[in-house]
Amino acid sequence: MNQLIDQISECVEYGKVNLISPYPPQMKGQPGADELTRQALDEGVSPSDILNLALVPAMNRVGQKFTENKVFVPQMLLSAKAMSSSMAHLKPFFQSGEVKRKGVVVMGTVMGDLHDIGKNLCCMMVEGAGWEVIDLGVDVKPEQFVAALDTHPNAIIGLSALLTTTMVNMGKIITAVRAKYPETKVAVGGAPLNNDFAQSIGANGYGKDPQALITWLNQYAA
Repeated sequence: MNQLIDQISECVEYGKVNLISPYPPQMKGQPGADELTRQALDEGVSPSDILNLALVPAMNRVGQKFTENKVFVPQMLLSAKAMSSSMAHLKPFFQSGEVKRKGVVVMGTVMGDLHDIGKNLCCMMVEGAGWEVIDLGVDVKPEQFVAALDTHPNAIIGLSALLTTTMVNMGKIITAVRAKYPETKVAVGGAPLNNDFAQSIGANGYGKDPQALITWLNQYAA
């Protein structure tokens, strides 16, 4: 079991998605996170162990490397893709309740903004850290976040913006959310933002990168 856990974790860390994936070159021709996760489940490894002992530590290592400028967005996206290929096998166990997640995060790029690379990366990293992610997409209006909270009232909200002209909409969304759900925790992120701006609009947290967001989220883990 330990060997399979280690292999899955290594595949996720280095972005080895499946057998036919040519990346990374040193793992070419080897099974990836996809096949190894299926094998682990078939051999009786628990879904919880795959999540907590393989995927979460691997994504933590990737996030730390990114923070230290040891890997960059393309490598992070490959790691996230490998993680997602493993997650696809685990999702039935999440839905059945056999595997517990840390909580629910509702993510979206704010209204007026169609940029999604940073938001998508955060979604994949946060999911890999053990959270359920509800991705509302781009150009998301305040009422869409409120509707998501109607379904998931204890969720945490994550707002993304890449433009200085749309970052001001974050405050409008926070106001709308708090009008109905005053206790909701909200984190914001995006290239033009900083912690001072986050505080000025009433956000609880500011994520300068996916790992910073995950570190902030983990203080609210169930």
